Amino acid sequence: MSTEQETPTVGIWQVFSTVFVRDLRIAFSSWSEGLNPLLFFVLVVSLFPLGIGPDPRLLSSIGPGVIWVSALLAMLMSLDGLFAADHRDGTLEQWVLSGQPLSIIALAKVCTHWVRSGLPLVLMSPLLGVFLNLPTTALPVLVVSLLLGTMILSLVGAIGSALTLTVKQGGVLLALLVLPLSVPVLIFGAAAVQAVVEQREALGQLALLGGGVMGALALAPVGIAAALRVGVSSGD
Repeated sequence: MSTEQETPTVGIWQVFSTVFVRDLRIAFSSWSEGLNPLLFFVLVVSLFPLGIGPDPRLLSSIGPGVIWVSALLAMLMSLDGLFAADHRDGTLEQWVLSGQPLSIIALAKVCTHWVRSGLPLVLMSPLLGVFLNLPTTALPVLVVSLLLGTMILSLVGAIGSALTLTVKQGGVLLALLVLPLSVPVLIFGAAAVQAVVEQREALGQLALLGGGVMGALALAPVGIAAALRVGVSSGD
């Protein structure tokens, strides 16, 4: 009499939550590194009033662009090491060989990156908006636009990080790959805040950012997984 041993299957949610919690623990254990994008964001925005003067009208007019460009650069500087540590210690190779959906693992890592790098920028943005003399009516739109925009930047940037995984000193190449793809996010995000500053509707720009999040969530994990497989195979 023969018996069949069933191979236990791991649910998608369990795979996602396991990787997400693991990376959060690693992030909190080295929380000082996670502060770098936030400190960069605050310092860059704070330097503009010192450089151009304290004119309230001028600060209000350039404020949306300044905050958004600073957020984009802060997110970019945090992308270089997104998969590097897991690649060095062999964890990434084990994930590829495990048979679990690599796109779900990649999505979990992107979500951790956003919580660590993007969410602090979103939470700090109202204070910096007040610092740049943005009207109070523009602050909720600033928060929502950055909330959506930083999600897109994390997803798109993770593709570039995966593509440059095995490239030595790939930071410059990563910037060249990610910055052109980030321009539409920058334009619509800054335009949404600027529209409220000029007492116009911003629903159109926010809707485009929301559509961008949905599209990136659908497509980016697949692209990241494919790039990671190429990176692991080329590193063997």
